[in-house]
Order: sequence, then structure tokens, then C-alpha cells
Amino acid sequence: MTDPHITPASWTALTTLSDKTSAEALGAAMDEMDPAPDGIGVFEMEDGSGLWEVGGYFSAAPDTVALALLAAAFGAQPFAVSELPPTDWVAHVRRELQPVEAGRFFVYGSHDADRVPEDRVALLIEAAMAFGTGHHGTTKGCLLAFEALLEDGLTPGPVADIGAGTAVLAMAAAKVWPDAPVVASDIDAVAVEVAEANLEVNDMAGRVACVEAAGFDHPALAGPFDLIFANILKGPLIELGPDMARASAPGGAAILSGILNQQAEDVVAAYGDAGFDLVRREVLGDWTTLTLRRS
Repeated sequence: MTDPHITPASWTALTTLSDKTSAEALGAAMDEMDPAPDGIGVFEMEDGSGLWEVGGYFSAAPDTVALALLAAAFGAQPFAVSELPPTDWVAHVRRELQPVEAGRFFVYGSHDADRVPEDRVALLIEAAMAFGTGHHGTTKGCLLAFEALLEDGLTPGPVADIGAGTAVLAMAAAKVWPDAPVVASDIDAVAVEVAEANLEVNDMAGRVACVEAAGFDHPALAGPFDLIFANILKGPLIELGPDMARASAPGGAAILSGILNQQAEDVVAAYGDAGFDLVRREVLGDWTTLTLRRS
């Protein structure tokens, strides 16, 4: 019987181009390959280079000659083709992801349940749901920023977690502020289901309202909120600035992440224009977390 946690061998083929139109055209052309990719991604790189990455994911070895011809035809760099061996991802994640401590918060998987300190706010996130477990610099940065606000005397009030993923940030707020209303939203319906499942395993079912929404486009996100988390990316964060200002209570705090260090000043400037003042920045590796207050 096949173990559903073990992925068979697969291949990736990655290249970069200088403009969006060519990248999207190359992605469409790759769909006509034989064997065809199981998936194709076209993304603007978040390193400030202005380049676009095109990636194909194959369950059978791709035709390297066809890839070379496509790269030449669309002015792309030669494809880098890599084979990924069969992997038990759940076992791998459990080996690699140790509990994360961020101030009073302790984020862990069920395999580490015997390691939870009694004096910490414990948040159980399963290894199979690795995105948003707290190990990424952006999530941990948000937890540390929240800890700093709590130490500064931030008082309980309505909370929103935009782009919540596993809802670890929403759960952190709901744990320390048991009477405050908390809303967690995500544009992805599957992420909303994951958030609700995480609330169940943390004995918090119904404690956080989980909604599917793009940005603040949901009645539950009208505000005003005393604290808003948004751990997404630079572009969407900047677009959300005016909406976040409208949803924030006067003097309300916003914790923003998903920001590469070199992008931080652009986000600070955009939120300054939207009526926020910078309170603190937390740098973890390549990532910056910003804490701001609504003027």
C-alpha cells in the first residue's frame, strides 16, 4: 500500500526572464510539452531584481532539448533541471522543525508535546501543515513583535489576522486575550479549513472567526481593530495600506511581515502615507517585521 505522505520522484525546471509578458508566454508554451508539467508557476522574484521566475513541476523526466529550445525562443536563461528523490515530507518536517520559542509563545508539533513548558502560551501546529508553523522568520517575527507590544502594555481589543494561513497569530492573540474578538482571514479556502482544524486541536473551536476573504473584503473585517496582523508580501501589503487604515481603531497597532529587508523602507513609506507611524522593526535573517500605530 502506498504511503500518502511519501511523494514519488519528481523533477523541477526553473528559469528567469526580465519581463512579465515573456514569462507568462513561456509558462503557457511549457503547457504544450510532452511530457507536460504537472504544474507551472510564474512569479515575480522578491529580491528586488525585477526578474520573473518560471517553474515547471514534472512527475516524469522533462524533455531537456524542448526546454532549451523554449528558453532560447523566449529569451530566458537556460533551465535548471533538478530531480527530487522520493521523500516522506511529514517525517522530514518532524525531524527538521523543533519547537519555536518567541517570548511567551511556544509553537510545537504533536511529536514534541512532552516538551511544552508549563509557563508558556502553547500553540500546537502539526508538521503536516508546515506553512505558518512559526519557524519562518516572518511568523516568528510577528510573534516577537506581539510580545513586545504586550510588554509595552497593549490592552486587549478586537484583532484581525489577514492572510492567516494556519492562524497561529490569531490563536496567539486569542490565547492571551481570551475575551477579545479575533478574526482570521485568508484568500485560500483550504487555508481557512486548516485554520479551523488548528483551532480544534488547540481546544479553541469557535474562539476565532475564520473567513475566506481577499484583504478586508468581508463584513467581519470592517473593524475597528486594536491589532491587525498581516504576514503576506510587500506588494499586497502596500495595496492594503488604505484599507488597513480604515479598519484600524485610532491608536491601533499593525504588525506587518512577509517583507524582505531591502523592501522595508517602501512599506514604511506607504504606511506613513496611509496614516501609520513606525514603532519598531524586527529583523530575522532576510526578513523584516514592522510594528506600526495608526495616528
